[in-house]
Amino acid sequence: MNAETQQRILDAVDSCFEAQLATTRDFVAIPSTRGAEGPCQDMIGDLMRQRGYEVDDWHINVDDLKDLRGFGPIEHDFSKARSVVGTYRPQTNGGKSLILQGHCDVVPAGPLELWDTPPFSPVIKDGKMFGRGACDMKSGTIGALYALDAIRAAGFRPTARIHFQSVIEEESTGVGALSTLQRGYRADACFIPEPTGGKMVRSQVGVIWFRLRVKGHPTHVAFAGSGANAIMAAYHLIQALQKLEIEWNERAKTDRHFKTLNHPINFNPGIIKGGDWASSVPAWCDVDCRIAVLPGWSIADHQKEIMACVAAASRNHRFLANNPPEIEWSGFLSEGYELTDAAAPEAAFGKAFSAVYGGAVEDLVFTALTDTRFYGLNHGIPSLCFGASGGEMHGFNEFVDLESLKKTTKAMALFIAEWCGVEKA
Repeated sequence: MNAETQQRILDAVDSCFEAQLATTRDFVAIPSTRGAEGPCQDMIGDLMRQRGYEVDDWHINVDDLKDLRGFGPIEHDFSKARSVVGTYRPQTNGGKSLILQGHCDVVPAGPLELWDTPPFSPVIKDGKMFGRGACDMKSGTIGALYALDAIRAAGFRPTARIHFQSVIEEESTGVGALSTLQRGYRADACFIPEPTGGKMVRSQVGVIWFRLRVKGHPTHVAFAGSGANAIMAAYHLIQALQKLEIEWNERAKTDRHFKTLNHPINFNPGIIKGGDWASSVPAWCDVDCRIAVLPGWSIADHQKEIMACVAAASRNHRFLANNPPEIEWSGFLSEGYELTDAAAPEAAFGKAFSAVYGGAVEDLVFTALTDTRFYGLNHGIPSLCFGASGGEMHGFNEFVDLESLKKTTKAMALFIAEWCGVEKA
């Protein structure tokens, strides 16, 4: 790609950026929490049809996925779950094929009164866009779409097949991305513009979700000593799992990437429900938990460690020793992933990065997970993850930095042109 072509594409990103922000605002305004992603998928499908892409919009059948590597159990109503893929087919085959993927699902907003502005009424101020999903990762998805637009606006068209994929369930199981692979979509590389602060994810954790179902023995609180408090028993188990977290972090000190971090393995009791009455000793308590694992760690082996930890803690508890808790696997059963065997797409992206940012792209050792794992682990497709800067993901007042978003869009556009090749339209 010569300097003139490069500059025309960069200028096109600048000229289309206000339109990109308007589309991003519309996308963020849709409250696409788990089970409610349909309107977002409708919007993405319409945007791709307007651009002339072939659109494949299908309902996900869990039975088709349950035996695939990386599948996580679905517990909620999945009857409306859909994946949407738009395919660009070149007139001339001259480059390498590419998957561009974003997820449209977002985590719950939490108490609305703790947001400075409503989470699904996106606001731009001080060079940032605020709203749930603005950073993670709706701005990246729309950025990828406008990166493709910039190539067209500059007077070029890619010379390789491109699949633009909008998936769900990234925040809880990953089965949206898994469904696209089950459907047969493949490419020479995958690129996912998650918010990475302008760094390339080199290695990322996997995640296990599980639920502790703890029993108690109810009685009037006036005679609490004769009962067994399920909530307090659950806390006893949480303390034991915190010790397991310490053990796993010690183990992480031998990992070639994660040894650079102080505390890469994070255990989180994220949801707790229990009891029926303030003056009754609670008879039940459910705790939904998340813990990380590192690349190369066996999910099955670490599930066994979790079960052993809970069993040992139960044996040391007056009531649980004879009434052991149940463990349910409630979502992610996801391996960690390290980007390897990706010299060619990394070199292409390196040229794009240097043209926009200057210098070489930095690596990121990521203590969260992304959908890249499915492409690399299941099918050997090198999967790059790079995106904009922002903050408060999964928190209040989530935002994306707009200048970083523009730069990310430029880098994506140049990467697509370099990897897929372009010709005059």
